[in-house]
Amino acid sequence: MDKMLVQGGVKLHGEVKTSGAKNSVLALMFATLLAKGRHRLTNVPDLHDIGSSTLLLEALGCKVTRESGAVIIEVTDKLETLAHYDIVRKMRASILCLGPLLARMNEAKVRLPGGCAIGARPIDLHLEAMKQMGAEMTLDQGYVLAKVKKLKGAHIVFDFATVGGTENAMMAASLADGETVIENAAKEPEIVDLADYMKKMGAKIEGAGTSTIKISGVNSLTAADHNVISDRVEAGTLMIAAAITGGEVTVTDCDPHHLDTFLKKLKDSGIRMNVEKSSVTVLPSPHYKGIDISTGPHPGFPTDLQAQYMALMCLCEGASVVKETVFENRFMHVQELARMNAHINVTGNTATVHGKPGGLIGAQVMATDLRASACLVLAGLAAKGETTVGRIYHLDRGYEKLENKLGKLGAKIQRLKE
Repeated sequence: MDKMLVQGGVKLHGEVKTSGAKNSVLALMFATLLAKGRHRLTNVPDLHDIGSSTLLLEALGCKVTRESGAVIIEVTDKLETLAHYDIVRKMRASILCLGPLLARMNEAKVRLPGGCAIGARPIDLHLEAMKQMGAEMTLDQGYVLAKVKKLKGAHIVFDFATVGGTENAMMAASLADGETVIENAAKEPEIVDLADYMKKMGAKIEGAGTSTIKISGVNSLTAADHNVISDRVEAGTLMIAAAITGGEVTVTDCDPHHLDTFLKKLKDSGIRMNVEKSSVTVLPSPHYKGIDISTGPHPGFPTDLQAQYMALMCLCEGASVVKETVFENRFMHVQELARMNAHINVTGNTATVHGKPGGLIGAQVMATDLRASACLVLAGLAAKGETTVGRIYHLDRGYEKLENKLGKLGAKIQRLKE
């Protein structure tokens, strides 16, 4: 088990490239199950979750080949339909094989998924969408058992905008009989990326990126190639790394439009930046103030950047209020920041951060989930002295060699074996 050693007090400088979007790649990899043949995805980051997805696809009968920045997936005519516990337990996104397997093979047996312990994240909406399309769903010893003669188009209205639920419904509907309408659909850029890829495969999809998506089912799809969008969460994390150290960093290969709300909050706090078409340069900003945020579905403030933003607010002038509305257990990093001399009060889903410019002190801390690990590394960059972040394996699920990227910007950071 690795840990990260961070020496604080170094201002970051330089240029850093954003990797492909983890949350997009995972959905795209499972979407390949919809069509036999050779699929090729490019701009794919080297992450543990990609490895877990590879294992699951291979267990389902696919041949997966990794190249530098690319994944080639060869899908057979007949697929296995069991997503086994040993693989699924490692990653939440594994539930995304449910829709494609039902659409192609008319059955699926999928273990209830694992992932970060940041909240319940129930899959009820995924299952209800499949039921509305005609599938019979039962639970048996932790597995979802799904069967159907042929999926039928349906009118699906989600109780709340669920990214995974929208993706599963889109994939299932692409081969269903008739038209499916998804209302209160998720609007995230990753949804649009999935739709773009599926349309290359021959799917008929309208409205991706809006609250209403229409899918007209087709008889079959064909394999396709696709370049994955940039990771907006990694881009935002790197921007905060620059801001929290008072440095000047240009984050390239990103889409600032995917981060409109996040960038507005940074600007409101006093963080100076230049925003271009595919890059953002964060400029030295010695003084910035606390600005309140409330997380929400896209285009709101991303919950996946809440922890990193909180680290930044620990060093602002004044106080800020951080309200988490997406996951009920996403403040586990607060107690670790407290070990670093942060002053944060939590009541329910609201945290009040009392900023203290220059006030973080290096300490031994432990990552509890993917984004919390990034938060603690960022805090360590700005803290006085040395910070050791344990359980750094969480970081590897969603960030491609983050220590290398930060190191090239001047950070004194190294990975150590426990």
